[in-house]
Amino acid sequence: MSVDDKKALKEEESEEKAEAAPEEKPKKAAKKKTTKKKAAKKVTTKKMASKAKKAGPKKKATKKVTTKKTASKAKKVAKKKTPKKKAVKKKEPEIEPIKAGDFLLLEMTGKAVETGDVFDTTDEELAKKEDIYDEDRTYGPRLVVVGESYVLKGLDDKLPGLKLGESAEVEIPPEDAFGVRNPDNVRTLPFRMLRSKGVNPVVGQQVEMDGRTAQVRSVGAGRVQLDYNHPLAGRKIVYEVKPTARHEGNEEKIRALIGRRFFGIDLNLFKITLLKKKVRIEIPEEIFFGENIQIAKRGVAMDIHRYFEDVDEIEYNEIIKRT
Repeated sequence: MSVDDKKALKEEESEEKAEAAPEEKPKKAAKKKTTKKKAAKKVTTKKMASKAKKAGPKKKATKKVTTKKTASKAKKVAKKKTPKKKAVKKKEPEIEPIKAGDFLLLEMTGKAVETGDVFDTTDEELAKKEDIYDEDRTYGPRLVVVGESYVLKGLDDKLPGLKLGESAEVEIPPEDAFGVRNPDNVRTLPFRMLRSKGVNPVVGQQVEMDGRTAQVRSVGAGRVQLDYNHPLAGRKIVYEVKPTARHEGNEEKIRALIGRRFFGIDLNLFKITLLKKKVRIEIPEEIFFGENIQIAKRGVAMDIHRYFEDVDEIEYNEIIKRT
């Protein structure tokens, strides 16, 4: 190749380079634009990342709070759904109903059904109110041995089955109360006969004649009509009763029997000793000189023999200490 040819070739190459140069510049600009876009993307990515970082914990915290709330709700629902076990109450021992042979303390008030008049009561205040108070009587719950005729038959028969502490009303027909009226029990006597015995008869008055109690029905023309029937004979009566206590144990029962014969004294002052076939009772000094003390002792002994078949002997002791 000649020198001229080499020069021509170089010129052609330079021209080709010159023509190609404008096409490369836009490429570089495009590269720059792409770089800017990448930078913008990087900035956007960083911003999103920072936002994500900031938002991340909040979302997690919200989730935790939500989880706690959900858990608490779940517990509440579980509590509501889970039926509570009812506390089992201990059954109190059932009190045995009253039966024949029981030693009871009984509050009682008797009335006539027709008139509502009170004729008997263990309530001292009521006795005073109804004008039937008796100074020689001891008021308060009365000892009753069920089935032993301590009270009227009609009432005695209705006591079994009652419960301690519960009030009951017992209606009794005349035949089981004070009997039906008997015309043969009405007599007319001369006025002078009663006067000879120191009786000044007045209608409604109760008098003792021939060892019997009678009520004066009429007085006139020198004659007095006496009615030996009970004032409540032929009448239906009703008793309001309440068994307040039941004596348990032999010593307690014997003390109750003592109280039936010895009035107005603290029964705890009597010292009772139960032996195999003997009961020893120490009489308190407070009643050494009481009226009818020997009769009361005899009565207690008879009651003990009646209800305690194993007892053969009752011994009374009276101890006088040096003063």
